[in-house]
Amino acid sequence: MPRHVLIVEDEISIRESLVDLFASDEVIVVAAATLADAKVALFSETPFDLIITDLRLGGNRDGGLQILAAAGLVHQHTPVIVLTAFPDDDNRHASERLNATYFLEKPVDLSVISKLAREHGVSSALSPGEFLAS
Repeated sequence: MPRHVLIVEDEISIRESLVDLFASDEVIVVAAATLADAKVALFSETPFDLIITDLRLGGNRDGGLQILAAAGLVHQHTPVIVLTAFPDDDNRHASERLNATYFLEKPVDLSVISKLAREHGVSSALSPGEFLAS
């Protein structure tokens, strides 16, 4: 059974790199560039196995926090990786309060994201393989 990953990132080059990292026969990737698109995906019937979100989306300073809050409503057990170029203590603590699983400072090496995803049963181009459903 394929795994499902939601990627929320407004920077097209980063979003495309993350999509390329995960998209395969084993992983279905849903990519969103805006907070609105991400909310549509989060409240769909898709059972996400991993969510990766930028903290700031476009001009929205708290877009990633809104993603975390929404994920907490409908995907309580889904690990969430927060990416940010603004790793100050306020952002870190707000992300932790909203149950971010990981808080990573940009630029992030894709191998780090791949390793974290693999720990949660999601394969990638850097760590392919079959996983048992968790």
